Amino acid sequence: MTKRKLTRQQAWRIEKIQDERAQRANKKEAKISEHLESGELGPEQNGIIIAHFGTQVLVEGEDGTQLRCYMRANLGGLVTGDRVVWCTGVDGTGIVVARGQRHSELQRPNSHGELKPVAANVDYMVIVVAPEPEAHRNLIDRYLVAAENSDILPVLCLNKMDLIDDDNHAHFAQMVADYQAIGYTFILACTKIEEGLDDLKVFLKDKISVFVGQSGVGKSSIIQALLPDEDIRVGKLSEGTRKGKHTTTTAHLFHFPSGGDLIDSPGIREFGLWHMDMEEVLYGFREFRPYLGHCKFRDCAHLEEPGCAIRKAHEDGKISDLRMFNFQQIVASLNDVNMRWNGGN
Repeated sequence: MTKRKLTRQQAWRIEKIQDERAQRANKKEAKISEHLESGELGPEQNGIIIAHFGTQVLVEGEDGTQLRCYMRANLGGLVTGDRVVWCTGVDGTGIVVARGQRHSELQRPNSHGELKPVAANVDYMVIVVAPEPEAHRNLIDRYLVAAENSDILPVLCLNKMDLIDDDNHAHFAQMVADYQAIGYTFILACTKIEEGLDDLKVFLKDKISVFVGQSGVGKSSIIQALLPDEDIRVGKLSEGTRKGKHTTTTAHLFHFPSGGDLIDSPGIREFGLWHMDMEEVLYGFREFRPYLGHCKFRDCAHLEEPGCAIRKAHEDGKISDLRMFNFQQIVASLNDVNMRWNGGN
């Protein structure tokens, strides 16, 4: 894939914009350093990032107070869920001066293949699926791979149980059973008839969770049912396409009254794994792990090579046909993306 060459005027304009941004960032950092050195800032306090708004973040202190804060340039990117140290300035503004160590980090690549943090210190990734839009196992497995490689425990939630009927009951019962056999928790829910919501509340208590899933599966509806006092917009399925409309614009952290936190992240229709290699995808399929490193050849692609431990486990029924097929499809999609980024070479 060839890149379009910029004209001299376009290159000059881009460089000018970047220089202006750098100057603004340097001025802001100099002002923060001046406040720190002069002692104009209040005492250091511990807090957590509730939301991100461009150059500012919304921080909640241990006493529950919330304040928009600027960030020091040397902190890198801050995301919802980050534990931070912050101070209050004499003018009432806040400044984040330090970031705590993350025990997990949820990232996803943008359209350019660059990793973008979404949330930090997440304990559970609740993967919401539904009969409409139809839950595709390949997409579910992509979320599972992402969770496993982010040190986040994935939990599956089948929403809109009121849409289960005689025609699709066997299909979804088999899907739930297959993932439970691998060791995944599957919670059944329905906001319309308020089924399974109490189980979900108990499960998420005292943990930080993030809800993911393709648009229209009811992520925001579940959050609204669990947190009825919060102002969360709920998107409706497009009657024409039966696909959801994106309604959430920024990741935001909400508190459960009974304990625990929930991060509502922007809806996405496909979870990209472009930044991963085959070894990471292998690790993301948890039932593959006992056989990793046991193939005859170290560079085994797990396709037609003799002595492949993964293929042997598949033949012996220890890995299902669907999971093996989805693994191969995900790896093939990564290879296609790498080919495009390398100009087809």
